[in-house]
This record gives sequence, C-alpha cells and structure tokens, in this order.
Amino acid sequence: MKPTCSIVIRAYNEAKHIGRLLTGISKQSLADVQVILVDSGSSDDTVKIARQYPVDVVHIRPEEFTFGRSLNLGVAQAKADFVVMASAHVYPVYPDWLERLLAAFEDPQVAVAYGKQRGMETTKYSEHMIFARWFPEESNLRQNFPFCNNANAAIRRELWERNAYDETLPGLEDLAWARWAQEQGYLNAYVAEAEVIHVHNETWRGVYNRYRREGMAFKQIYPQETFSLGDLVRLWFGNVNSDLRAASRQGVLAAQWNNIVRFRWNQFWGTYQGYNRSGPLTWQLKQAFYYPQTQFSTAQNRREVDPIQYTEGGDRMHYREDATTSNEGQP
Repeated sequence: MKPTCSIVIRAYNEAKHIGRLLTGISKQSLADVQVILVDSGSSDDTVKIARQYPVDVVHIRPEEFTFGRSLNLGVAQAKADFVVMASAHVYPVYPDWLERLLAAFEDPQVAVAYGKQRGMETTKYSEHMIFARWFPEESNLRQNFPFCNNANAAIRRELWERNAYDETLPGLEDLAWARWAQEQGYLNAYVAEAEVIHVHNETWRGVYNRYRREGMAFKQIYPQETFSLGDLVRLWFGNVNSDLRAASRQGVLAAQWNNIVRFRWNQFWGTYQGYNRSGPLTWQLKQAFYYPQTQFSTAQNRREVDPIQYTEGGDRMHYREDATTSNEGQP
C-alpha cells in the first residue's frame, strides 16, 4: 500500500537539528509516512542520526547540488501521491502539522500547499517581520498567485511527473514550480495551522548570500524584471523605517535598531547584486550560496492543540523547548 505521504528533507551538516525534525514527524497524527533524506555531503553526524529513524537516505555530491536537483532526487524516490518538502532545520510545532497541510488537497484544483513558518528568540528582528508578512495568521486555501516556500510545503506527485523542479536555478525553485502550476490552471493553498519553527539564524554574510542567490533566481524566472539602485535605496529605507516603528511600539528599539539597519542592507544589497549578475551558477558560487558557516538556535510556538514536547536525551536526539516564540513573524 502507498504511504499517506512522502516527506523529502534536504540536509547538509544538520546534526544539531535533524533529530528534532524526525522526532516531530514521528509524533504526527498521520501514520504510515515515508521519509526521504537527501544529504549533500554532510561531514557531521547528520546521516548517522537520521538512520536511527525509519528514513531512506539519498546522497548527492556537493558540486552537483542545487535546491531543484536535490528535490528531484528525493521526489523520484517518493511512493505516495503527495510529497511534503521540509528543510532539515525546521520542526513541526503541532502533531497535526501533516494532517492540516495535506487537507488542502481535498480541493482538486490545489497543486501546492504550504504552511506557516515562525522564528525563535534569536532570530533577527527583521526576519520576524518577514515571517509575519509572508506567513500570516489566516489561511488562504485558494491563493491565485505563485508564492510558496519549500521549507514547509507539499505538492501532488503526479504534477511533478509532468514538470520537475528547475535544477538550474540557484534558489526559488518553489516559486518557479508554483508559477508553472498556476499557468496550468491550478491554485496554491496557504495553511496557517500547518506551522513549523524555522531555525534560521544566519551570519550577516549568510543573509547577503541568500538574497543574492534569490535575486539571481528571480531574474532567471522573470527576465523582464529589473532591480535598480533606486529600488535598493527605496526598499531599504522603507523597510528599515517600518521595522524601526514596529520595534519602537514593542519597546525594543534601542536593542534592535542596529540589527534592523544591517539586515535590511544585506537583504537589498544582496538582491541588487543578484539581479545584476550574469553568468552560470559556478562551483564557487555554490560554495558561497549553499555551504556557508552558519549558527542556529531553536524555540517553539503555541496553538489550541497541545504542541509536541521535544524531550532531551535518549538515543534519538530528542529535545525539549520551553520557550515560546513571538508571532511577529520570514525562508
């Protein structure tokens, strides 16, 4: 019999976090789930920890990695009709995460469903603001624009068989696929109740590189679009001003103003550089984009459903988080 769903996890040196995600999957209300880990050359214990769970492991060499290539390798191994994508450094907050996410496919017009993401206490302030804007508190089950995010999303496998992820893009493969699905007459569904914590605490260089690669990808997807120095200045000033006002209302302006200014600069300077870069996705760029030195931390959010308790200790890297995260709101 087919599993209820297949879950594809992309990972590189995620030993600190993969056990938490796999524990969260094991505590879901849906049973009979296939889990596929696509590892791109981890040198830590990522694969060792993953093998303590019922996980199929697929390997990809670092020099061959793109987000699209990694996903295609994983989805090709999927046995279920619906395939869930999850970053290795996310973890579900509630035991009905998968159930809520997959319920969106009861509408036959839905091609892709994606869920809420929130940060944690150490997430940069402007990332919280981006999370809140991208992933609001209210669901939209018939979204007619192509935004989604493969850190926490699901697709119909039969549609992937018609159109695999673009392996040439340095990022935004989810946007490109959702755009294709929309052009075929399908819809996206946003499910606020399908919530994960995204452990995404990058260095400043990491923030710059993320938005640079996404700028490059956006330009490939929408070649007619431009991003000028004027756009950079306008968006930087507008977003800094908005974040500073929000921080002032929350009484954290003195602590956050410098981080706000730096984050938004790296965001839009990286975007500008990405839009205005020409040339192929070289191995040097891949090293900068996909294999940076990053630091991560964790936390937890709440809903009416009791959250999953991640207990520390044991041979499967279980964890417990007592802290809750802000609902202010990021990839």
